[in-house]
Amino acid sequence: MSLRRVLQAVVPPAIFGLVFVLGWEAIVKGFDLKPYFLPAPSAIWSAFTDNLDLVRSAAMVSGANALVGLLVGTLLGVAASFLLMRFQILNELVSPLAIALNAVPIIVLVAVFQNMFASTSEIPRRLMVTLIVFFIVLVNVAKGLRQVHPTHLELMRSYAASPAAILTKTRIPNALPYLFTALKIAAPTAVITAFVSEYFGGRQNGLGYFIPSNFANSKNAVAWAYVIGACLLGLTFYLVSVLLESIIKQSRGAAPGGATT
Repeated sequence: MSLRRVLQAVVPPAIFGLVFVLGWEAIVKGFDLKPYFLPAPSAIWSAFTDNLDLVRSAAMVSGANALVGLLVGTLLGVAASFLLMRFQILNELVSPLAIALNAVPIIVLVAVFQNMFASTSEIPRRLMVTLIVFFIVLVNVAKGLRQVHPTHLELMRSYAASPAAILTKTRIPNALPYLFTALKIAAPTAVITAFVSEYFGGRQNGLGYFIPSNFANSKNAVAWAYVIGACLLGLTFYLVSVLLESIIKQSRGAAPGGATT
């Protein structure tokens, strides 16, 4: 990626973010808003630097939960998508079940998982992340494996290609863009799910606990400091997924395709 493309991607959102923060600061100071209503960005930054070690520690906990769930959910989603492509009956059975489970509120599933394990265990949170990521990856990769251009399939069959050859040379390359799009959706979603899961029980050591607890104690600036940590964590997950996609594309050449959420 050239320096010009990097600047084009970074500079506009950086300028927008700077203008947004300056406008926020001006509104708080101009209207003399009280800290318990809306703290100024300068106060939030001061709280962030003062509590940097605590924010980092909480972000590490939430990041670990999100990362484990993201990796396991991705692996299971990819594996299940191959099974759904191979066996049509499984596709007909699993798809409605996936839609039904995905519609269940997180609070219900977290409560079920919490009752299955010790109160100090991180497994319920990671299971919740795994479940959410699993469905995102499953839907997108399965679509990429199935929606191969008919011309490509006919060409492979005209060469008497085996099903394994069609899979490795046609279906999997077609599904890769879908997988990376799914990862770009699933990566920040995994972080959000980890926060929500931490709020509803378990050890009080993650960002999902400290953000609402500080708001409840009227420590709004400190709560926003933890929000900054949450934003940085989600952005890191997303950028890693984008970087991984860029590396793979450069190694094999850009491939056309898309995905659905």
